[in-house]
Amino acid sequence: MLASQNHTLQQATDWSWMLEFLKGMVKPVAATAVVFLAVALSFYQKLGLELEMVVAILRAFIQLSIIGFVLQFIFNQDNAGWILLAYLFMVIVAGYTAGQRAKNVPRGKYVAGVSILTGTAVTMFVLVVLSVFPFTPRYIIPIAGMMVGNAMTVTGVTMKRLREDIKTQMNLVETALALGATPREATHEQVKRAVILALSPVVDNTKTVGLISLPGAMTGLIMGGASPLEAIQLQIVVMNMLIGAATLSSIMATYLCWPAFFTKAYQLQTKVFLT
Repeated sequence: MLASQNHTLQQATDWSWMLEFLKGMVKPVAATAVVFLAVALSFYQKLGLELEMVVAILRAFIQLSIIGFVLQFIFNQDNAGWILLAYLFMVIVAGYTAGQRAKNVPRGKYVAGVSILTGTAVTMFVLVVLSVFPFTPRYIIPIAGMMVGNAMTVTGVTMKRLREDIKTQMNLVETALALGATPREATHEQVKRAVILALSPVVDNTKTVGLISLPGAMTGLIMGGASPLEAIQLQIVVMNMLIGAATLSSIMATYLCWPAFFTKAYQLQTKVFLT
């Protein structure tokens, strides 16, 4: 029993992991040399970005270090509950951020959050069911992070552009409604333009992947020792899931925006488009 207590005490006071972490941070710290070069150039050119650059890199160090410890903890637990908790946290933050981009859309944060949740959850469910990825923290959390981040950008652009297009073409929309069109029919062109504009960067990136630059997931695998062939297999899956999640999230956002844009009598909520 005494031996067991001593073992527990040793585990509690074992800080070797921290020593390893600090050793591993030598290269990241050395890489800040290029940041200080940028700061010097900003100062020389009187851009006024010096403090913002320093704060940004400090935040990156702190945030990534914290998330690294959190992920290590979750990986060690190997519990589905922690996976879902981490995923929901990402969705909430992404929904808030996308809603801020489309701040003139009523209940924008709710619309963005539900849209991102729907698009990423459906995509992730399909990938797990097809055994593309196992449902483990090491796979699901990084995958979810990539999908949520991409869907956040697409959803925010979709919501903002849809409102702006309807605002600039209110007469056309109101005429279509007066002739008996439903909100969906009356705003078909506006919805189409908003979704196409939001998805264009994702589609264009997929078209040129590997030709202009190597994607992050592929680069990370190659630098980690994986063969290029293994890396491209994963990257193909990543590009597929990004398009799927982004498209679902974008279209879902257009459906959820309508209750805020139209009355139950199929009339435009003009107060939504005043600002």
